[in-house]
Amino acid sequence: MTEKRVKSMIGKVFNDIAYGIETGQFGNKVRVGITTLGSELGIDNIVKGAEIAQKRDASLEVVLIGPKVDSKLTQVIADGEEEGYREMERLLDNGEIDACVTMHYNFPIGVSTVGRVITPGLGREMFIATTTGTTSAHRVEAMIKNGINGIIAAKAMGIENPTVGLLNVDGVRQVERAFKELDSRGYPINLVESSRADGGFPMRGNDLLKGTPDIMVSDTLTGNILMKLFSSYTTGGSYESQGYGYGPGIGEGYSRIVLILSRASGSPVVANAINYGADLVKGNIKEIINKEFEKANRAGLKDILEDITRESVGRAKEEEISPPPSETVTETISGIDIMELEDAVQVLWKNDIYAESGMGCTGPVILVNDSKLNKAMEVLISSGYDLGDSNIC
Repeated sequence: MTEKRVKSMIGKVFNDIAYGIETGQFGNKVRVGITTLGSELGIDNIVKGAEIAQKRDASLEVVLIGPKVDSKLTQVIADGEEEGYREMERLLDNGEIDACVTMHYNFPIGVSTVGRVITPGLGREMFIATTTGTTSAHRVEAMIKNGINGIIAAKAMGIENPTVGLLNVDGVRQVERAFKELDSRGYPINLVESSRADGGFPMRGNDLLKGTPDIMVSDTLTGNILMKLFSSYTTGGSYESQGYGYGPGIGEGYSRIVLILSRASGSPVVANAINYGADLVKGNIKEIINKEFEKANRAGLKDILEDITRESVGRAKEEEISPPPSETVTETISGIDIMELEDAVQVLWKNDIYAESGMGCTGPVILVNDSKLNKAMEVLISSGYDLGDSNIC
């Protein structure tokens, strides 16, 4: 064992003793590291945020990882960003810190982050699942796993039965069906409907602003943009002043608690991200990850995901169907996900019903002749499509 590591361990012991004398609690503090290099706003911005986080929580010890700075916080010296990442991973893997916050990190495929924001409409906190990383190369599979990641983060933060909203993006109807199947097979998912008058499970922009669900599920790229908007809409985009950052990387079997910040995150977000990390540790997020994926797998998660990816490959190999003779189309059928829209049109063509795809006020629609509406809906429902029942904007 190196002299540097021995001194670090001795320092930890004395810090724990001092904390116990001060508070009367002699359990170990939660230690959250933060790398200080890489911010567009400078090292001082990171250190200031770290000091704010430390002052908020007597059970927390913040560890700065980077060049030597003028601060009373515990420091692990690293001269460059790459060395900072190596030190961060070493400290995590050795158990010398419980979690770490950093501004960039290459998560493995299968791991993505769950952000946490304060919505401007009603000031509610909302988790965005997910905000960076790649849960899966398959879009719908990724969003299904993103939802489970969001549930994990929310439960680690003490929300026992979090509500789940599905942002109205490509693939949302397939995600909705998968979640309903998981729920019916024993993995509870508390889906919530939109706050708009017409309801329905796809969430609108209004629901984002109001924070309708505890967890908003989206694809990662959309989630990343949402985090930037929620974090910096009051500053014109140059400085992230709101929220808790892009959150912890979560994935089945992944054991490091690494939370992400933007390089434009200001000291208020830095502080919040560190406290977020500490609260996740206290909430036993590692244990919750294992339990939630175990429950989801028992409910058939892997089978559901395999069916979805198999269907995608199968559709890609199918030959296109020629349409029946065209006719006037004035009636709309909503509720078809945009990723399935053309497939649904061809299902109707196969059944000798002329149809066209279009875009209505609430999303994608299929247009058919008014005399064929009922038959078309029966065909689609029998083919497994879950149709919406309203076209109100």
